[in-house]
Amino acid sequence: MSTNPAKLLVIEDNPGDVALLRFALDQHKEEYELEVLADGQAAIHFVRAQGTLAADPDPCVIVLDINLPKEDGKSVLIAIKNEPVLAHVQVIALSSFVSPRDEMEILSLGARLYRAKPMKLDDWFLLAAEVFAVCHESIAMTA
Repeated sequence: MSTNPAKLLVIEDNPGDVALLRFALDQHKEEYELEVLADGQAAIHFVRAQGTLAADPDPCVIVLDINLPKEDGKSVLIAIKNEPVLAHVQVIALSSFVSPRDEMEILSLGARLYRAKPMKLDDWFLLAAEVFAVCHESIAMTA
């Protein structure tokens, strides 16, 4: 891992899920910066602003809830993949209601992984490990 902390972007409207993810990430003892956006509209605004903020480092991974208020996660994912500055960023999509059809659609839109939202603390730890693995891979590819 580089000397700079990993930059993670979480787009999630449930503060409890954000707290559980943060707790699980903290167990890995890796340095990271976590930015949280609480709805799809804020996420779309963030994505559009990235084209003008080229000096700001991109996140190494985006954790995206598919069921967001104001704009759904699919719209956010499309916006991310259509923004040249962010198109390369790996996205881990989460949903409370996982179906094979949704999985195919989300992956075809450019998500790296599609997972059910964890229901147990151990599953949050596994998700955190996946987040860091994807982040490390992303950093290695750009180094």
